[in-house]
Amino acid sequence: MNLQENKKNAIAFYKMAYEGNPKKAIEDFIGEEYIQHNPDVADGTQGFIDYFERMQHEYPEKSIEFVRCIAEGDLVALHTHQTWPGNDQYVTMDFFRFDEKGKIGEHWDAIQQIPEKSANPNTMY
Repeated sequence: MNLQENKKNAIAFYKMAYEGNPKKAIEDFIGEEYIQHNPDVADGTQGFIDYFERMQHEYPEKSIEFVRCIAEGDLVALHTHQTWPGNDQYVTMDFFRFDEKGKIGEHWDAIQQIPEKSANPNTMY
């Protein structure tokens, strides 16, 4: 496993899909299978494409910043900051499993809205 290459590819895959080109992201970065664990997205590549095309159509002004990227074994973890219309901000943690050919085969994530007030002075990053 090439950890640096997997990190670069996980970011490129997510950025490409998020910014409105999920079909190309699938073509360039997905392997023989794609197992989806996010309950809002249908399993497989078509579910992924449908979700990100809908998000691009409904929320074209959304943005994403990649804060951290960690790789170990066949997994890459991304820590992102997303801003959506109305200044709704979210912290996400995405995990991608890579196959032996360096292609993405599985995805998990957790999403939390960033609150206006916090019980401590620390950011979520």
